[in-house]
Amino acid sequence: MSIKRLEVGKRLSQAVIHGDTVYLAGIVADDFEADAKTQTAQILDKIDRLLASAATNKRKILTATVWLADIGDYDAMNSIWDAWVPTGETPARACVEARLAQPKIRVEIRVTAAL
Repeated sequence: MSIKRLEVGKRLSQAVIHGDTVYLAGIVADDFEADAKTQTAQILDKIDRLLASAATNKRKILTATVWLADIGDYDAMNSIWDAWVPTGETPARACVEARLAQPKIRVEIRVTAAL
C-alpha cells in the first residue's frame, strides 16, 4: 500500500495518507500573539485546507487530539470548535493541558480522517 506525504518538511509532513486514512501533524496557529479563540480558528482553517488537499473534509474526521497550554482556555477553544464541527459527526476527541513547543502557542490540534 502506498504512502503519500503532503507539505513535506525537514522534520515532518503536515499530512500523511496511507490506505483510506489521512493523518495530520499537530497543527498550530500562525499568530502566536493571538488569544485561544483566534488560534483555534486559524488552526481549524488550516485543518480544512489540509483535509481538502488530501481529498477529504471535516465530516470524515475520526479522531482529534487537542492540547491546551492552559486548560483555562477550554471554553474559549470549544466555542470555536463547536461552531466548526458538523452536528452529529463529532469525532472521538481528547483534550488535555500540556506544555507546548513554544510558550506563546496556546492551542495545538491533530486529527485523523477517513478519505
